[in-house]
Amino acid sequence: MPSRSFVVLAEQAQARHDGRVQFRQVLIDAVKPAVDLVYPPRCPLCGTAIAQQKGLCAPCWSELIIPGEPCCTTCQRPFPADYSEAAMVCGPCMADPPRHDGIAAGTLYNHASRALVLSFKHGRRIALSRMLAPLIIAQLPQLEGEWLVVPVPLHWSRLWYRGFNQAALLAEHIAKATGQTLLVDGLRRTRRTQPLGGLGRKGRERMLSGSIRLHPRKSDVMKAAQVILVDDVLTSGATSDACVKALKRGGAKTVKIACFSRVLDEARGQNTAMPETKTPEA
Repeated sequence: MPSRSFVVLAEQAQARHDGRVQFRQVLIDAVKPAVDLVYPPRCPLCGTAIAQQKGLCAPCWSELIIPGEPCCTTCQRPFPADYSEAAMVCGPCMADPPRHDGIAAGTLYNHASRALVLSFKHGRRIALSRMLAPLIIAQLPQLEGEWLVVPVPLHWSRLWYRGFNQAALLAEHIAKATGQTLLVDGLRRTRRTQPLGGLGRKGRERMLSGSIRLHPRKSDVMKAAQVILVDDVLTSGATSDACVKALKRGGAKTVKIACFSRVLDEARGQNTAMPETKTPEA
């Protein structure tokens, strides 16, 4: 049993923390009208005036495609609405069973989600992470036990150029909302790869071979761990597959992929360009 003095100190520390949080919220509420006056809230997609400095206007919200059921129990690939069988698995997962243990995608990739990703990642509008992360969280299954939230890593040179890792920003929000542990440096990208846009799955796999590894100092915490692997866009799955392989080689028991937008194979032949083709540092 902890001593009474320890309990008192813990209660005082919690009270101080609660006071800081309350003061910060009061400060935010106080300056919000001034911020809205100088920077009127606008929809980040179309520029239409909106009520708050977050979210989209109603027409742009309607353009996002939110995955739902029925869907593949392995990868969340949507099925036609008239499918009603339980525990359905899609053809690609049956033909080539994935290494991961499930996908939670906030949206399916289309022009609206692409525009958000480009603004977030390449337009450096990092505040969009507060809007994108809840869409991912809404698709996560019930998390039993303790989980590690691990972002897909950037090579240090690309991180230096861009100034942030978009996957890490999303992972931070997900960890905070779910009460799980953020492991921002769980994976390392040991070699800078060329942009993957325009490459097929096999080409992406060859490009990424050996470039993503478990951080050597995180091997102990990864043993038998349950992991949520976070990225902004899941395209061919080559990058996430390399990460899953590294995590499971390091001892992870379960790895679920969480992303804002997921590109379906059947949509990749359309004219919508992949985000990598817009990477400025390329």
